[in-house]
Formats: sequence, structure tokens, C-alpha cells
Amino acid sequence: MKPDIVVVGASAGGMEALKKLVAQLPSNFPGAIFIVWHIAPAYPSVLPQILERVCPLPVAHAIDKEEIQTGRIYVAPPDHHLLIEPGHIRVTKGPKENRFRPSIDVLFRSAARCYGNQVIGVVLTGMLDDGASGLYAVKEQGGKAIVQHPFDALHSSMPIQAMKTVEVDHCVPVAEMGALLVRMTKEAVKKEGGHLVSEQMDIEVKVAREDNAFESGIMKLGKLSPYTCPECHGMLLQMKEGNRIRFRCHTGHAYSLNSLLVEVTESIEASLWSTLRGIEESQLLMSHMAKHLCETNDSEMAERFLQKSEEANRRARLVRQAVMSHEALSEEKITNPEAYE
Repeated sequence: MKPDIVVVGASAGGMEALKKLVAQLPSNFPGAIFIVWHIAPAYPSVLPQILERVCPLPVAHAIDKEEIQTGRIYVAPPDHHLLIEPGHIRVTKGPKENRFRPSIDVLFRSAARCYGNQVIGVVLTGMLDDGASGLYAVKEQGGKAIVQHPFDALHSSMPIQAMKTVEVDHCVPVAEMGALLVRMTKEAVKKEGGHLVSEQMDIEVKVAREDNAFESGIMKLGKLSPYTCPECHGMLLQMKEGNRIRFRCHTGHAYSLNSLLVEVTESIEASLWSTLRGIEESQLLMSHMAKHLCETNDSEMAERFLQKSEEANRRARLVRQAVMSHEALSEEKITNPEAYE
């Protein structure tokens, strides 16, 4: 038996990295390749057409329940998770993971669950840490891990976070990955009589597959945390995975510690703008009432409303200052602030 399931994840800067990678593959590549690239959900993806121009293998968006064939490249459609099941593909609208759908973690985890040591996981350039948890699952099930060398990546966060999470088998520039994948897919691996899949992995794949998260047993995954889900405001469970902490809400949304920090600090700005809007609306309303009272010759009450309007204006200025000084944070931004100046 040989490794013939190759799962690839990329985010910021991924287009050029993916083009460079697939251009190196031979027309008789012996495996099936599955790609998740983070893309805005509101726009159509032309990634398959772009990759097919430089690659001898057929490339297409994955179709739900289609059969897996070797020598093909399957790309996750926008706003859909791509999962692998025995012999076929699932394309779903399961909950977002790490703020994304499609999620790299979802693809990698589902491949590891079904194909164990036949899987090769590849993490390319990107921000934050999607793919790190998925690569942990690949390694846990006996598969191999490859990351793009951080110095070769346009954005090094995803490769670095993956290497912090697991002991990778290869850390190489994209220019060397094609030959490496060809060599690795020719190396025999021990046939497994049925690899052991953890209950946690099983539940997480079910959630991404659109199964009911609560009925799938999601509450077993960890202990309740003091945080709420930025997406649906449900309670978040804290999970431990190797040396990583992750979170899931009872409806299924998932976050790494880093992606939760980004989401929470981004949501603060929206809350501040909402607060500012409310204060300014009350100020306008009180000014309007003061004007109306002046017209009815009730100058005493008009003066009271004008005073309250001025107080609201002072509060609004303080909130506006808070909005303008607020910044969204991530682990990378805190540890390497010079890169964001």
C-alpha cells in the first residue's frame, strides 16, 4: 500500500504557491490531490481553471458524493467544506472553523480519519493557523506532514504554526515539493487493519459533515470556558489537542486560540460603533425634543434636554476615541509588531 491521498491547504499568497506546486506534477501522478484555499464566499472561484493551465492533471471543483479518482485534483468550492470519505467526496455547508469555510482543518481531519497512513498533508503560505490542527490529525493517524519553508512563504504564519503543533516530516520550498510528493507516493507504507480513530475526531468530522453537533456528542469534547462564540454567541468548550488549545461552540463553530483572539478583538470595533450610534441617536433625539419644547415656550424643560444632549455628546466623543484607537490583535501582531507598521 502507498500514500495516495494528498491534502493541501493554503491561504494568503496561496495562488502562486499552488500554481508552482501543481506545475511540477507528472501526468501519471499516482495519487488524488485535494486543495483548500481560503477565498471570499461571495465570489466565484476560478482556481481550477488557473491551475489546469499549468498542470497536466485534470483540475475541478469537487462535487458532493463524487467518486475519488487518482491522477486528479479536487478543489473546495467557495463557502463549502471539502471532506473525504471512503471512496468518495463530501461537499458541505458545515459550521466554519477558524473563521473559514472551506477550512483546511476539516479537509485534513476527514482524510486522516478515513485513510490513516495513506495521507500526506501539505501546509502552504497563509496567515493565522488553519491547518495546524488538521496536520496534527494526519500525524496522529500515521500520515506524513509537509510544510512550505517559512522563508519561502509569502506569509509564514501557517507553516510556522503547523511546525509548532507537530513534528513535520519535511519543511521545503514549494519548488521542491513536486518531486518530493512523487517520491513519497511511491514509498510503500504498512497496511493497516483498521486504524483507531478517537471519539473527538469522529465527532468533529460529523459536525463538518452537517450532522447535528449537539446530537453528535459535541458536549463531550471539552470543558465549558468563560468565552462565547463570536459567530453565534453560544458557549464555547475548551479542548486540548497535543500542545494546542482549541474551542468549539455547541452549534459547531471552531476556533484556535489565535483565531478566537482575532475574532473577539475584531468584534469589539463593531460593538463600539454600535454603542456610538446609540449615543448619537439619543443626542439627536434630545436635541429635537429641546427644540420642540422651545417652540411650545417651555424653556426650562428645553434647557434640561439640551444639558442631557451635551452630556451625551461628551460620551460620544470618548467612545469615538476608543473606536479610533482600537486594533484587532493576533499572536503574530503582538509578537512581531514591526511587520504591521
